[in-house]
Amino acid sequence: MKAMGLSVDMLKESDTGFHCIIPTRPAYPLGKISLDVIFGTPNNFRKEKLEFELVDWESQYHAILGRPTFAKFMAIPHYAYLKLKMPGNNGTAKIVHGSFSRSDNCDREFQKIASKFGVREELNAIDAFTDHTQPPADNRSTIPDEFDVMKEAKMHQVHPSEPKKMVNVSADLVTA
Repeated sequence: MKAMGLSVDMLKESDTGFHCIIPTRPAYPLGKISLDVIFGTPNNFRKEKLEFELVDWESQYHAILGRPTFAKFMAIPHYAYLKLKMPGNNGTAKIVHGSFSRSDNCDREFQKIASKFGVREELNAIDAFTDHTQPPADNRSTIPDEFDVMKEAKMHQVHPSEPKKMVNVSADLVTA
């Protein structure tokens, strides 16, 4: 924000919550701001005003563009090739190229950040609803796992003309 010459008083109130960032509760942004975003060169470009939610947590990303942005720019993302294709202002296609090495570095940074992000909040949330005076519940089944053929199965003749050919079948099955 500082590098772009923006200040907190320029932000509008946001009603957005980000879920699954901090377990058990949403994380809220500082606010939102509308900014012009331009892809391309003066000869072939696309310009749209986008609304950004500003967050105060560590991340390897400066901005995340999602489906609403792609729709606004009429862009087609290709994640495997790190390309973003959209119509330009002069009628020719504008292609934005990504960097595989930069993407890999972002992924490595994410792994470092994610391993520590939200741990304190998660522990506090778990602590808030845990009764430390009681041992954990024993949710194991009280029914034995053993199968008792005499109680849980019945004998059926396989073929009407051969009485010696019998099979054990679950006693709970109904005749079809």
